[in-house]
Order: sequence, then C-alpha cells, then structure tokens
Amino acid sequence: MERLLRLIGEGTSPFHVVQAVAGQLREAGFEELELCRDWCLNNGGRYFMVHHGSSLLAFTIGKRFTFQDQVRIGAAHTDFPGLRIKTRPEVEKEGYGQLNVEVYGGAILNTWLDRPLSVAGRVALRSEDVFKPNIRLVDFKRPLFTVPNVAIHLEKEINKGMELNRQKDLLPLAGLLGEGDAPGEEKEKEAFFLAYLARELQVEPEEILDFELCLYNGDPGELLGLGEEFFSAPRLDDLTGVQAVISGLLGGERERGINVAALFDHEEVGSKTKQGAGSALLSLVLEKILLSFGRDRQQFLGALADSLLLSVDVGHAIHPNKAEKSDITAKGILGKGLLIKENSGQAYATDSQAIAIIQQICQREEIPFQKVTNRSDVTGGSTLGPIASAMLPVRTVDVGVPLLAMHSARELMGAADQESLTRLLTAYYSL
Repeated sequence: MERLLRLIGEGTSPFHVVQAVAGQLREAGFEELELCRDWCLNNGGRYFMVHHGSSLLAFTIGKRFTFQDQVRIGAAHTDFPGLRIKTRPEVEKEGYGQLNVEVYGGAILNTWLDRPLSVAGRVALRSEDVFKPNIRLVDFKRPLFTVPNVAIHLEKEINKGMELNRQKDLLPLAGLLGEGDAPGEEKEKEAFFLAYLARELQVEPEEILDFELCLYNGDPGELLGLGEEFFSAPRLDDLTGVQAVISGLLGGERERGINVAALFDHEEVGSKTKQGAGSALLSLVLEKILLSFGRDRQQFLGALADSLLLSVDVGHAIHPNKAEKSDITAKGILGKGLLIKENSGQAYATDSQAIAIIQQICQREEIPFQKVTNRSDVTGGSTLGPIASAMLPVRTVDVGVPLLAMHSARELMGAADQESLTRLLTAYYSL
C-alpha cells in the first residue's frame, strides 16, 4: 500500500505515472532502451522503454531463457477520467478568469465540483531542431482552481439532480482579473494562464507551442473505516493495476521465459491510439525482443502460441445502497480479494482455460479472489484486455481490485485487496 500511496501522489498525469514507474525501475537496475535503436539483450537482463511519454513497457529475460519459453504479460493503463485543459483556454467572464476545459473519459462530473484542483502534464517548447521540440513535464503541486457549485437558493431543485453541461458548467475559476496573479495589462489578460504556465516553467510565453495538461484532485489517499479497512484516494482506476504489475515484475523471477509489464495510455477513451492497447506496440516490442536474440519471425509467432496476458484493471464492487445494480450471484465485495472478471460478450476477456490458470495460482498461493460478472441488463464498462488480445491473440484474463465510486474524483477500495492483487502478479511472474 505504501508504494501505491506514493504513486498516487506522483502520478498526477499519464506522463507523471510513466515518470514515477521509470524511477522505480531504474532503482531496481533496469536499463532503458529506445524503440528506434537496435537492442542488445542478454539472458538475465532487465529492461524498459517509454513510448510517446505516456506508455511504458518493461521486461525481464530469464537467465536460462530459450525461444520456446512462455511470455507472460501484465497490462494496465496510465490514464484516468477527469478534465483536460483546451488550447487557448483563457475565458474572461463577469470579472473572473476561467479555464476552458473538456471532459476526458467517463468522469462522474459532479464529483469534480467544489474541490481544489491542480494541473499536471506535458508542455512542448520551441527548439532549434523543429522535429525535436523541447518537452517539459510540469506539476504545479498546489491547489489553483475550483469549479464552484450553484447555491441551493438559486437552484431550488438541485437535490433532485441537475444535469451538468460539459461546456458551460465545468469551467474552473482561475482568479480575479486584474488582481493577484491575474495580469493587469490587456495583452496579458488575453493569455493569463499561458503567462502563469510560462512563469512556472521559467520560460517566455512565446516559447510554449502546445501542451497536454489535466486538472487533478490533489487530495492524499487515506485509510478509513472503523478498522481502517477501506482506502479512499483519487486515481485508483488504474494506478492500483499499474503498481501491482510493476511490483509483481520487480518481485517475480523466472529462470525461463520472458516477463513483460505493458502500461498503456488512452484506455479511458478507447485505446485506439499509437500508445494505446489497441496499437501494434506490444507486438512490435515482443518481436524485437526475439529478433535481438537471433530468432526469426516464424519463431516469434511460435513463442506467442503459449503466451499469457493478464489485463489488470479495476472492477465494480456491490454498492450497499444500490445492490440491485450488481449481478444476483456473482458479485464482488470490498476487502474480500481481487476480482476475476467475466463477460460472455467479451467486455472482459473471458476464456475458461486462461481463467483456470489464474484461479489455480490464487488457490495454490492462498490468495483471496472473487469471480464476478455484470447484471445481464446493466452495461458495466470494458477494459484493455479484449482490445490488447485482439491485437496480440493470446490467452487473456481480466483481473483487478473491486471499487466503489469508480470514475469519481475520489474512489474507494478495500485496503487488503491491493495486497491480494500484488501477490497474484508476483506469483504469475514467478511460477
């Protein structure tokens, strides 16, 4: 839980998640590679590569690895629902400075109201070589913005539910125009956020070419409950999966075979991007690993035949106030162990042979687990398992910790479930 808590604090954008994970890998002696260069790999080696800043693949080679050995993959995603800042975001209205934002993924919008919000992400700066912009990560690490609710006196029916317009109702307050950090000159007023961002980066505003910035809830994670059995925090979807995969990779050692951790961006918006699970990235990296050992494409394809993919993402727990939303028999409960998720429509990768492998690992290692499905009349969402396995057709299982308030600005899990998930990943990479 300590590693997860640290990652939640550091992983305030997909770029910062990758940066934090890369730090863990470097501390463990992993060597960084680049996809555009030749690889010289060795048995017993530990390697990782960052792809377009927000995805990361890491792998270890068994000391006695041969090309017939099994490849075991654990996958999770680095992104999370929330608000992203648009280009030219400055809005001046009624004496306030506001930001123009858009919703990223399936966020529960009203949970973003009345919270102190900060900003993190990636900024592209002017460079001498136009094909290589200067890229900087930025995290303000302090509350700057808020989206205030409307008073009940002005919206008498607000407690009956009020639909939020994504363009109108979610613009955060940034400041009072002409006061404090809001600039006083007309030229600066037109780009007050850009000017503030430039000061943070210690560059001139005209050096900023573009950015990918998200608002985030900076609340720390906290244990709660009478016995501290719950853990409440932002970004549990899917930093729980990210940390479990990396902890498992660091703790698991196989003398034979290849262990892979694949952390993809853009799961919350469909994964069909160059750094998403719906790309050829994973297949390219696996093939490059085999080619670096002198294998050919036919041997690469043969190695996939016995490979396994564990898709690690959160699942739904039964809600005590909305129990009718869960399945009548196969439902998950906080604190009772990790979920093995099944769906015959393949919203989750459902393969009885592969599930039997994971179930036996849990039983052998005495790891608490729960097998769950969605109600037949309720769509429960999907994950990267079916998408990644369509691009890389190997046996696949979807697992993860159960959550309440999934996609809220702050989510809730059972404190013990992260340990169960980490133990599964460690055993998966070890046996």
